[in-house]
Amino acid sequence: QVQLVESGGGLVQPGGSLRLSCAVSGSIVSIDRMGWFRQAPGKQRELVATITRFGITTYLNSVKGRFTIFRGNAKNPVYLKMNSLKSEDTAVYYCKITADGYDYWGQGTQVTVSS
Repeated sequence: QVQLVESGGGLVQPGGSLRLSCAVSGSIVSIDRMGWFRQAPGKQRELVATITRFGITTYLNSVKGRFTIFRGNAKNPVYLKMNSLKSEDTAVYYCKITADGYDYWGQGTQVTVSS
């Protein structure tokens, strides 16, 4: 049974930074792509950033230049570095890994940007 567990969220002031991690347990053979999504209260879940196994990245326009998605290792295959955080970045952030014909999701980690 594959499980993803995000970590690194928390309360941060505007302009601050956080780094989110996605830990994997269970058996994943081949990762196709990975990504980070977020969902704010009353809003639809939106794609924040993606990266393929070959390193091709995409970003939500509103986070471009502030957030960076990058690959790690087998236990923590994907990270999201968030700089210059704004109040509108407040959301639950989810890791998603597409591998072996399935989409795996983490439980989410809360990011709150507030004074």
